[in-house]
Amino acid sequence: MTHSLFQKMGAPPIDVAQVTSAPPVRTEVTWDDRDVRLYHLALGAGVPETDERELAYVYERHARGLAVLPTFGTVAGGTGGIGFQVFDLPGVHLDLAQALHGGQEITVHRPLPAAARATAVTHVPAVYDKGRAAVLVQESTLLDEDERPLLTQRNHIFVQGAGGFGGDRGPSDPTPVPDRAPDHLFDLPTMRQQALLYRLTGDWNPLHADPTTARTAGYDRPILHGLCTFGMAVKAVTDRLLRSDPTRVTGCRTRFAGVFFPGETLRLHLWHHPDGHGYLLRATAPDRDDAVVLSHAAITVR
Repeated sequence: MTHSLFQKMGAPPIDVAQVTSAPPVRTEVTWDDRDVRLYHLALGAGVPETDERELAYVYERHARGLAVLPTFGTVAGGTGGIGFQVFDLPGVHLDLAQALHGGQEITVHRPLPAAARATAVTHVPAVYDKGRAAVLVQESTLLDEDERPLLTQRNHIFVQGAGGFGGDRGPSDPTPVPDRAPDHLFDLPTMRQQALLYRLTGDWNPLHADPTTARTAGYDRPILHGLCTFGMAVKAVTDRLLRSDPTRVTGCRTRFAGVFFPGETLRLHLWHHPDGHGYLLRATAPDRDDAVVLSHAAITVR
């Protein structure tokens, strides 16, 4: 998902002290198996339609129960991403028009159920100073009805023109991929209408549907949501390396390094993590000379 932000008149874009000290925002979140099935279909699940492993993602009466990918948590409740309440927080004076969803991290505390009433608790633990830009880190923990954490996600929002305030630059880059051929290479086809389908999970940004908006942003046609490509990558690793068991995924992260167009092939380059508990990942678009789409990505497993 790509967003843009224009600074509101008469106020600095981010008051770091105010936004990082603001009390958490609590948002009620509900979902059912229809939401889960729609999300998986938007990732391309259900092909072939007779494969039992694929049916586990899309058929509510599956013998093993409905599988739920942890990345479903990013759209739980139909909000287009839990935790994107940052624009309503004290100290943030932005409106949607020019900012970038630069990265995503997810920590799984327990597997997501196929239906639930939950609460998203959101705050901003840090704003990093990158010079001309700032990276606002928004953390949201999804709690079940007993206030037990299900998952925690961190959205990294890149805001051009909001840096230079003398703050911390943030942590160094995570483990880089090895300088050798990948251990696994997967090619994933995508549908030309995939962005239109993924929008039904709650992200209505016209950049993913309206050709005029896309051209204004510099693209010849609408682009696919970054969270969709990331969800596809996590699903592929789950299916091909974890025996289609999403409960084995304990966490995942990525940077959204480049655009991806619906209908292209998504190529996953995977290396075994040095600690033996997961995979390092890079995703590219082979239709465009392997342009990088996802970088600094990792999936941790049990």
